[in-house]
Amino acid sequence: MRIPTKHLAAALAVSLCASPAFTAEQFKIDPEHTMVVFFVDHFGYSNVFGRFNEFAGTFTFDPENVENSAIEMTIDAASVDTNHTRRDNHLRSPDFLNSEEFPEITFASKSVEKTGDKTGKVMGDITILGTTQPITLDVTFNKIAPHPIPSYNGAIVAGFSATAQLSRSAFGMTYAEGAVGDVLDLRFEVEGIQQ
Repeated sequence: MRIPTKHLAAALAVSLCASPAFTAEQFKIDPEHTMVVFFVDHFGYSNVFGRFNEFAGTFTFDPENVENSAIEMTIDAASVDTNHTRRDNHLRSPDFLNSEEFPEITFASKSVEKTGDKTGKVMGDITILGTTQPITLDVTFNKIAPHPIPSYNGAIVAGFSATAQLSRSAFGMTYAEGAVGDVLDLRFEVEGIQQ
């Protein structure tokens, strides 16, 4: 499913600690070098790993004033991928993501807090199945620098890692309680290219 341009939003980042040479800029997520993944318990035996393959957006990164940073993100719910076709189709069904009725998962930041030289928290709202709940992302700033590959033409790239947890039942997703864990562990690896 192609995500409409009007719904493009951003991926994960937070203005933490960077060289003073870099000022507040807007970055577009690089889909080739970004991952949106999740882990969920299965009967206590193991954690099922999955990812979303379609997402897009931008983030504002302000290394001098972290409170000015902003993040938005849109994920195509139907792009869920656990490397198992039957399970993926079930995850798209009304039992879980109901991606036909609710095709988008969105995140919008409300505030950013610096917690260390290269760490911070991004507080915002995530919407799944039409229900919006608060969520906090723990973010690590990795690097900001001109890209070393010539085809990027010296574009400035910023990279971040982030983790978070959410309760699927908080969004009304209660199917298979006791078999599928309620808590999802989320991880985001993000590279953004300066626009």
